[in-house]
Amino acid sequence: MGVDAGWTDEGAWAEASRLRPAVLVEPYRLTDGTQLALHRWPVPATPVEPSVLLVHGLASNARLWDAVAACLVAAGHPVVAVDLRGHGRSAKPATGYGTDQVAGDLAEVLASLARTDPDHFDRPVVAGQSWGGNVVVELAVQHPELLRGVVGVDGGVIDLQARFPDADACFAALAPPPLAGRRLEEVEAALRRFHPGWPEGALQAALDNLEVRDDGTVAPRLPRDRHMAILAGLWAHRPLERIRVLTVPLLLLMADDGQGSAWSADKRATVAQVVAAHPGVLVRWFEPADHDVHAQHPGAVAGALGDFARQVADQRPTAEERVEAPEDARR
Repeated sequence: MGVDAGWTDEGAWAEASRLRPAVLVEPYRLTDGTQLALHRWPVPATPVEPSVLLVHGLASNARLWDAVAACLVAAGHPVVAVDLRGHGRSAKPATGYGTDQVAGDLAEVLASLARTDPDHFDRPVVAGQSWGGNVVVELAVQHPELLRGVVGVDGGVIDLQARFPDADACFAALAPPPLAGRRLEEVEAALRRFHPGWPEGALQAALDNLEVRDDGTVAPRLPRDRHMAILAGLWAHRPLERIRVLTVPLLLLMADDGQGSAWSADKRATVAQVVAAHPGVLVRWFEPADHDVHAQHPGAVAGALGDFARQVADQRPTAEERVEAPEDARR
C-alpha cells in the first residue's frame, strides 16, 4: 500500500487534526540529561515497513510535520516526529547545538526506539527539513546501521560557507527576526500575508514556534543565543563532503520558489553538483513551493516519502554498518 495520491493540502491537514488527539507526546531523556519531546503517532492497524522519523528545521517544531505524518500513517507507516533540543516542547540546554551533536541526539532516539519497539522501528527512514536535513545526513554518516534511508526536505545540502563570504555575513543575514514582545495577532497577520496559500493547519503549526505570554505578546520557543549556536554549527557543516561518504540511500525533496530567485538558483546548482558526484542520489523538485514545503504541500511530500520508503524497505545493514549503537539512556 502506498500513500494516497489524492490527498489535497487541506485534506491532509484535516486528517492531521482528526488524528492529533491520539498522538502521544512523550519525554525522552538523553545521556546528557536533556529531555526531548517525541510525538508518537498511533500505530496503524496493519503497519508496513519501514517506519519514518520526521525532523524539523531551525526555529521550527514537530507540528509542521503533522499533515505529512497523517498521510504516512494512513498508508500504514508508523511515525514518530521529534522536537530537537531547544525547540518545541523539548528542553533548551545551554550547549549541544552543533550539527554533529544534534545528530548524536537522534542516534540515541533511534537506538531507543529500536530497543523498545523493534516490531515498528527497525531502521526507519529518517527525513529532515532545512537544517534538519543536514542533521539527518550527518546522522546517516555517523550511524548508517540505525536507518534504511535518509531524506532532505529543502535541506541536507545547505552549505553556508559556499553561499556567504564569511561567518559574520552569514550570521548577520540569518539571525532570527526580533519577534519577542510583539503581539500575537500582529505576528499571525504577518504570517498569513507571507504564506497566503497555506492551509489553516500549517499556519497554526507555524505559530506553535512561539510561546504566547499572559499579556498577549509572544517570544520564540528557541532562544536567540541557541539559534545563533545552531547557525554556527551549520556554518561549520560541509554537507557535500559528508554525502561523499554516505552509505545509505538519499532522497532530496527540494523547493523552488518559481520566481527565478538567486536562492533557488543556488540550490539547483548545489543539487546538480551533488548528483554529478553521486548519481545514485534521488531528487524531486517542487515548484513553485515555499521552504516549508512539507507544511505547504503535505500530501505530495508524503507521497514522495512513501515511494522512497517502499524502495528502501528491504535495505539491511552491511557488515561494516553493524556497529554498536548508542546506549539507550531513557530515564
